[in-house]
Amino acid sequence: MSMLRRRFLKGLIATAASFALPIQVSFAKSYLTIEQAQKILWPEQKLTPAPVDLTEQQADLIEDLSDIRVRNHHINSWRSEDGGWFIVDQVIGKHENIDLAVAISAEGKVMGIEVLTYRETYGDQIMHPKWRAQFHGKDSSEFLKLDKQIKNISGATLSCRHVTDGINRLNHTWSSVLSKIAL
Repeated sequence: MSMLRRRFLKGLIATAASFALPIQVSFAKSYLTIEQAQKILWPEQKLTPAPVDLTEQQADLIEDLSDIRVRNHHINSWRSEDGGWFIVDQVIGKHENIDLAVAISAEGKVMGIEVLTYRETYGDQIMHPKWRAQFHGKDSSEFLKLDKQIKNISGATLSCRHVTDGINRLNHTWSSVLSKIAL
């Protein structure tokens, strides 16, 4: 009888302990497909796939210029007819990746940003068009800082900071690599 009681108590304790463990809830909201973002950011342009693989030296240069680590040496990009770039990139939010689409003109200026997928449970205020519009016209000549050129959003600080860092990295990617690629 005591053997059955021990098994029962062990099972009861194991069940109770499982309720005490934190549960991680996965949350992801897809806002746009790549094709939809292309039509928004380059409405009158035909885009041609132009993927770029960075060399180790190029990645090191971009890291030095932007002070941001290059996590992926493959750039998922397209060229516009007038020499601009459409780039799909990822930055980390607080814990999860944020998928972004960025349009950069032939002169290296940010023309627009669209959030494709946001996986965090909060902080999606970065979706607001007014916040994203702060990046329009920015280029690698100005190092963007949160709370200086780019306003922070309370409750979305890490998403704001990491998107800002990602735009800095992409601006320096354009100036040191993409601007040198002929049409």
